[in-house]
Formats: sequence, C-alpha cells, structure tokens
Amino acid sequence: MAYSSAVKTALIIRHVPHEGVAGYRQPIEAAGYSVSRVDVTDPEFSSLDLREPDLLIMMGGPMGVYEQDAHPWITCQMRRLSLRLMADRPTLGVCFGAQMIAGALGATVYPGATKEVGFHPVSVDTSVADNPLSHIDAVPVLHWHGDTFTRPDGVEMLGSTSAYDHQAFRRGRNVLALQFHAEMGEDPRFDAWLEQWPDAVIDAGGCPLALRETHDALGPAAVAAGRAMIGAWLSQLN
Repeated sequence: MAYSSAVKTALIIRHVPHEGVAGYRQPIEAAGYSVSRVDVTDPEFSSLDLREPDLLIMMGGPMGVYEQDAHPWITCQMRRLSLRLMADRPTLGVCFGAQMIAGALGATVYPGATKEVGFHPVSVDTSVADNPLSHIDAVPVLHWHGDTFTRPDGVEMLGSTSAYDHQAFRRGRNVLALQFHAEMGEDPRFDAWLEQWPDAVIDAGGCPLALRETHDALGPAAVAAGRAMIGAWLSQLN
C-alpha cells in the first residue's frame, strides 16, 4: 500500500465530542497537514484503514482500554492501531489515546491508585536526547486521568509526576504517547469537563470552581508550551 500523497493528511479520532485536538491543531496544520476528524460513533469509523493517514491523532475519553465489553469499538480500534504501529506510521495518543498505544504495544492498562486532576508540571527526563517534553519543563499543564499502564517494551519514557511514573513515552521518532492534556487551556469545551465530571476533581482533592480559575490563569501558557512540544515532535518524524 502506498502512503505518499501530494498533501500530508492527519486524522483525529475523537472518542467523545468534548475531547478534541484543541490547542494541538495549530502546530499540526503549521507542519503542513490537512486535518480531518472522525468520531468513533460515525458509521464509517469501523471501515477506516488507520494505516492510511500520514498522521494519526487519538484523543482522550472517560472509558478505559479494558472496558471492551461496554465499548466494542475499542477492540476494533486496537486491532487497526496495532497494524499502524507495526508499520511505524506517525501516531500521537493523548490520555486514553496514549493508553491505547500502550495497550497495542503489549502493556497492561489498569485503574491507578488515585485520580490525577489539575494543573501541575511534568518531571521531564533530561537524559533523553531531543526529548520533546523539554518544551513543557516546569510549566503546569492539565492532568485528568485515573488509569495508567505498565511500561511497553521498546519505548523511551519521557516524563513522570509524583502520582504516576508513566506520563509520556515515545517509540522511535514516530510514536508519541502523552497522559496529560497540554492541548487544553483555552478551549471552551473545558466547561463540559467540569460539568460532566465534577466528582473526578473532588476525588483528586480539588474544587471545580478553583480548577476553573486555575485553568483561566495557567491555561494559555500550558497550551503555548504544548504547541511547542508537538511542533518539535512533528519536526523529528521519520
């Protein structure tokens, strides 16, 4: 199968309507990609060959990779994702998308010991050459997850937090998985997150109103750093 085309294509897989590519769209388009999107609820989703886009971006969602009985499309997506990863096609996963990459690479995805919700920095592994996370070093970014995963074989771990060792990894130059949400900080869909999952904020020891205020104060800097991170990664693709 030939993947080359005159225009580079990027496909966003959206698992729920309020978790889109948000701030990452700008560096993706700036890198020359024509961006399209598909929801997992779209009838066409099950027939797509996920190896075809030049860049695949899988965003977040409240479900777990292990909830395949409740969400049968996860099995379908994981099978096609595995084919893409075998072909070493450029792939970005965010939160649930990162967990899917981990699972497709043979890791175990499971509920963590605590919910991690709020703005705080990621501890970046400075020993990793050309670590794209260097652009978010010391910058508080949004975290919103409760699942984690074992370390997949053949990857470089890029960053951690006190709550979770596995915050980001890459495999070679073409596969990047991010647990955190540096794309969020200016997107109005954040209101839907607070409205739908206030208990997640409270379970993590926070307050929805206070998190809203923190988002407004820290969000623009987080998104700027996140865009620089994604731009750096895209520039390194094979």
